[in-house]
Amino acid sequence: MAAKASFPLLRTQAFRIVLVYVLLFAFSTAALLAFTYWNTRRTLDAQTDQIIEAEITGLSDVWQHLGLRGLAETVRERSVHSGQALYLLTDGLHHVIAGNLDTWPQTMVAPGNFIEFDYERPVDGKLEMRRARGRMFALTGDFVLLVAQDVHERYLTTRMFTTTLPWTVALILLLGLGGGALMSRNMLRRLDSINRTSGQIIAGDLSRRVPLAGSGDEFDTLAENLNRMLDRIERLMKGLREVTDSVAHDLRTPLNRLRNRLEEMASRRHASDADSGEIDRAIAEADKLIGTFNALLLIAETDAGTTRVGMTVLDLGEMVADVAELYEPLAEERKISLVMPPCENLSIEGNRSLIAQALANLVDNAIKYTPEGGRVTITSGAGPAGIDVTVADSGPGIPAEDRPRVVERFVRLEASRNSPGTGLGLSLVAAVAHFHGAELLLSDNVPHGLKAVLRFPRSALRAPPLKSAAE
Repeated sequence: MAAKASFPLLRTQAFRIVLVYVLLFAFSTAALLAFTYWNTRRTLDAQTDQIIEAEITGLSDVWQHLGLRGLAETVRERSVHSGQALYLLTDGLHHVIAGNLDTWPQTMVAPGNFIEFDYERPVDGKLEMRRARGRMFALTGDFVLLVAQDVHERYLTTRMFTTTLPWTVALILLLGLGGGALMSRNMLRRLDSINRTSGQIIAGDLSRRVPLAGSGDEFDTLAENLNRMLDRIERLMKGLREVTDSVAHDLRTPLNRLRNRLEEMASRRHASDADSGEIDRAIAEADKLIGTFNALLLIAETDAGTTRVGMTVLDLGEMVADVAELYEPLAEERKISLVMPPCENLSIEGNRSLIAQALANLVDNAIKYTPEGGRVTITSGAGPAGIDVTVADSGPGIPAEDRPRVVERFVRLEASRNSPGTGLGLSLVAAVAHFHGAELLLSDNVPHGLKAVLRFPRSALRAPPLKSAAE
């Protein structure tokens, strides 16, 4: 993790593109230079070999017509004004008969093959080691003729080329990587501004906009399009909030009034009244409508991020204990064991009412679907993956293929059709988890049942709030 944080440029797409381009360019340059070197050397070697072949052909004719004495005399004459040509006529023991080479070269190859060898030659009064290329020609009587050309200048050029090529490629890579780092840093700076703005918008501040650099480049065009999109989203969200507020005032208030009137009617009824049961059922249906309506509003507000003003540092273990205490009477009534093992004190940053509502929904669902004599366990603690609040039951569980659907609004599985509920409980938990950057994980409990884990990121951990002296 530290290495990734220390070298952000290495993880940018711009740097990777530049790196691939630099590697391809360096490889292409090296391949082009190597081909040029190979082709040039092949051409020069071919020219040198043609000269040597012509010399050998001429001397071979001299050998055939004049014999050894005539060949030796011809070699001596040519050695006097040789220029770059080198000659050496020896017997089978490599004793020098004629030529401008003092000794037989150390390189030993079969006659008829071209060879390159080093020899000493006086230059400005000093012996200098030079490079030559030649060919041996076997004569009858164990005599051997070596005809060569001095290729020392070509050898120095070749050695300089082979020495310079790796440094050239290394310099190309170094300059390319440096340029890639500069380009990536500039692109990363522009992308960081977009990412920061996006993070602030995700956090609920829809008034933020991506800053423009004023260069008119692709990033400015992208920023302008994003800002126009954000303007549109802000207007839509504002309209949604206005509609939500209107619904809250226009529908929730009449529903509450209807319920209050039903309660008044119930208070004035006689025990023998035939309509008393209908009034009770109407009150229950009104409560159900109001609960559904409140849950939808809370989910909408959570998704819109309008509840972020309630963020505070809270004791997670204390909240879990409060929820467990709240549902303990219900569990006892249904003859279900509600177990909460001791947990460590963990403080996180979050919205107290939302987290409490999410935990209450998880515990309520666990008790609702656990049969009589079952067990519901509530635990909390910090692990490598994050801070987990786990509610495990011994009920029928949820099939793995249905788990992605149960967090959608108004989705109820066939097994729960006959139980009370609106299908919004897990939807609200998922919305609260998303609001806090957490996740809701559903899995099988052992040996049977459902295990629901509300996992907060480790970044949500905070120092516990200071308590007053009265507390």
